Amino acid sequence: MTKLEAIKGKVGEAEEFARKIWLAGLGAYGKSFDEAQGQYEKLSAEATKVFEELVQKGESLEGEAKDKIKATTNVEERVAEVRKKLGLDKPSADEKVEELSAKIDALTDAVAKLAAK
Repeated sequence: MTKLEAIKGKVGEAEEFARKIWLAGLGAYGKSFDEAQGQYEKLSAEATKVFEELVQKGESLEGEAKDKIKATTNVEERVAEVRKKLGLDKPSADEKVEELSAKIDALTDAVAKLAAK
């Protein structure tokens, strides 16, 4: 083998080695990309799952809140009904005093008529 052939052989080996380094770099990039893609898809699926769980929890809480609001409304209606029956639903004390004064005046007149007989 001549020196020229030996040099060509060494250059060929160097080119092959450089090509392998290049291919290893591409392989590493591809592997990293695939792993990153897999992680992204996994995270995306988990995020969707968590989102759906949160939606379900929200629907459950919404139903509970509506039930509590309905129960509170029923209680408020009953309290208002009792206040009305007791005459406590008047907006001001002045109106209540006027109403009672009118009743007292009517009773006083009735007593006076009965006493006159």
